[in-house]
Order: sequence, then structure tokens, then C-alpha cells
Amino acid sequence: MTSPSSLGDAYRAILERIAAAEKAAGRHPGSTCLIAVSKTQPADRIEELYALGHRDFGENYVQELLEKADILAARGCDEIRWHFIGHLQSKKVKSLLPHVYCVHSVDSEKLLGEIARRQGEREGGTRMPIFIEINIGDEASKSGISKSAARPLTERSADFPDVELLGLMCVPEANLSEDQITARFAELRELEKECRPFTRGQLSMGMSHDFELAIVQGATHIRVGTALFGARK
Repeated sequence: MTSPSSLGDAYRAILERIAAAEKAAGRHPGSTCLIAVSKTQPADRIEELYALGHRDFGENYVQELLEKADILAARGCDEIRWHFIGHLQSKKVKSLLPHVYCVHSVDSEKLLGEIARRQGEREGGTRMPIFIEINIGDEASKSGISKSAARPLTERSADFPDVELLGLMCVPEANLSEDQITARFAELRELEKECRPFTRGQLSMGMSHDFELAIVQGATHIRVGTALFGARK
């Protein structure tokens, strides 16, 4: 596991790899949002990365995010942008929304409507940024809607003014070759284009083992945990 003293080195190395991938793809420097996936990581590790200037963190479980958000806010880390990237139950939306910056895993009209309803009840009149999760490999064990359902659900999002649909998200199947992973990312990119103007051209895709491939295929948000913090316990 990466030691605490090497977290800064791992962080800088990932930023360099991101910059190289953006350059290879002919993209503007800094056009990729790095989400540090802090699932199972203690608050101290998140605080250390925060001290290095990082602000975007991703969590998979509502309770874990809420606990860390309270701890880190009390420590003065009040500029964290929490991204929720795991499966979300409608009954947990109310408790999550006051703490989250973006939801990457909307996978049903029911969840879309609940997020919109709860966001509409909050003061301030802001819209909640969301991504619709696509089950890109049609895997029975994974969340996400089918590719054929993408356009209808993105169109439906226009009926909910309290959410802002940024784009699509996916997690390709495990154990694919680089060519197969690239094909999956390209498939999501083209699917997002088919969903415009209801989407905003953004793609949440790419993790520790494939984020450079994702950037080349147009990822605007990548979700990196192991390559940053080390293997989870």
C-alpha cells in the first residue's frame, strides 16, 4: 500500500499522466476533472490530499460520505467537492444532497425524479449536476440503464429543472483488453452525442487502470483510487 509520505508523489505522477494523455488527444490542459476515489480511506488521507490542493473526491456509500464530510468540514476542509459515484437508493437522496456536489450514478427515472424533488426543496435555487449511468457491457451484475434507454431518459431529464444533466457515466467490464476498453469508451462518447441537446458533452469514465485511454476518448471526469491511495485494505 502506498505510504502516507508518498501520497504527494503518487498525486503528482497522476497529474503528469493526465497532462500527457490530454496532450496526446489534442485537448486543452486541465480539461479533465480528477476525482480522487476515497472509499475506505481514512479522513487523514483525504485531508493530506486536500492540503496538496485537491478538491474533488468520490465516495461509493452514502453513510461513509456523510461521516467523512462532517469530520473534514470540522477540520476546515470546507472546499471539498464530493462526487457520489456508487449505487444510490432513492430513500437516501434526502440525506445525501446537502453534502454532495455531483451524482454520477443516476440509473432510473425514479431516482432522477427523487433527486430533482429533493433538490427543489433546498434553499438557494441551484441545480444538482448529475450523470446518467449506462450499463455499457449489458452486465446483469451491474447498475446502470441499457444503451437503448439512454435517449429516452435524457429527454425525460428536461422535465426536471432542478437537475443539470452533464452527460453519461460507465464502468466497462473487468478483464478487457486495451482495445476493448477503448471501444467501450468510444461507444459511450458516441451515445452521449446521440443524447444531445439534453446532455452537456461530459463523460464520467476511466479508473486507475484505464484513465488515460478514457481521456483520449473524451472523458471529462475520471475516477482514480488505487493508483492514488494504493490498494484498499
